[in-house]
Amino acid sequence: MPAALLTALTLAIAGVGAYAMSTLGIPGGMLMGGALAVSIAALSGFQAAVPNGLRNVLFICVGLSMGASVAPDTLQLIGQWPITLAALAIELVVIVLVCGIVLRRLFKFDTGTAYLSSFPGHLSFIMALASTGVGNPRQIVIIQVQRVMFLTLFAPIGALFLPVGAFSGASTQAMDLTTLAMVAAGCTFVGWVFTRLKMPAGYVLGSMGFATVMKLTGHFDGALPQILVDLTFVGMGALIGSRFAGMTRAEFMQAALGGTVATAITVGLTTLFALAAGVFVSMPIGQIWLGLSPGGLESMGALGIALGYDTAFIAAHHVARLLMLTIAIPLVVMLVKGRQPLTEPSDSPDTR
Repeated sequence: MPAALLTALTLAIAGVGAYAMSTLGIPGGMLMGGALAVSIAALSGFQAAVPNGLRNVLFICVGLSMGASVAPDTLQLIGQWPITLAALAIELVVIVLVCGIVLRRLFKFDTGTAYLSSFPGHLSFIMALASTGVGNPRQIVIIQVQRVMFLTLFAPIGALFLPVGAFSGASTQAMDLTTLAMVAAGCTFVGWVFTRLKMPAGYVLGSMGFATVMKLTGHFDGALPQILVDLTFVGMGALIGSRFAGMTRAEFMQAALGGTVATAITVGLTTLFALAAGVFVSMPIGQIWLGLSPGGLESMGALGIALGYDTAFIAAHHVARLLMLTIAIPLVVMLVKGRQPLTEPSDSPDTR
């Protein structure tokens, strides 16, 4: 099947899922519905695909939306961020330790697979290290993608049970097309520069950084047109779901149980740390949760837009998480290599 047709069908499936879920009134339903529909199709054998060019466009739109959604009082609230950043650092250590032990002892994963599957983020870095002989790459990618998927699906549902606060997010007035074109051009250029500099999520961070600076310095006001936001959510849902393409249901089920338990532990720990941090800062619990959540920057940023939270806070904490993981992952891999030969077989989890 031609690549263009595959992409069109993937987006169509995401669009149907997004529309169906949006009718239920769940916050972020369009993103959630699109991701769920494409995931099901991919696991059923459909070769879902989102080309890199379209992916980069989606990342730029997410970054632009996040920048346009920055809360006006962000600069006044930065003083509270050290508390939540400290909570994030402690949370990461606890998540990796607990999930690694559970996957290794309860589900019988080998040490490399257990701990590389437990790290909440930096998938490309983790897979590069796994390819050197540490862990089972297929099991690791299933558990890692499962984590992002579950968080994308269940975070909006969880938001329904949070107390609704007065969020000081973006203006609901859409910016005019001339302003939109100028800001989008700047976002694209800065995103390209960030990507060339090998920064993680370069297009997202670059476009958000440019849009945030322009917004806070008063060079533009207003939000993205709603139709563009909806299309971005549909595209992001398709992208998230397409990560399951090529995986057979047997492969998925082999690692799914351990991944589900690890994700549940991660969500529980994130919630506890968010509630604890909420005692010391004056922010909505949902916003703190998205900042501390181990989901992808793109996915959590899109949810932040949908839920009306301060996207600068969310992005800053996800960037900090990636920086912490950049240091922590190689250290853990060195410890794993020191305890086992590189050729240690990656045992499949016990499915009996």
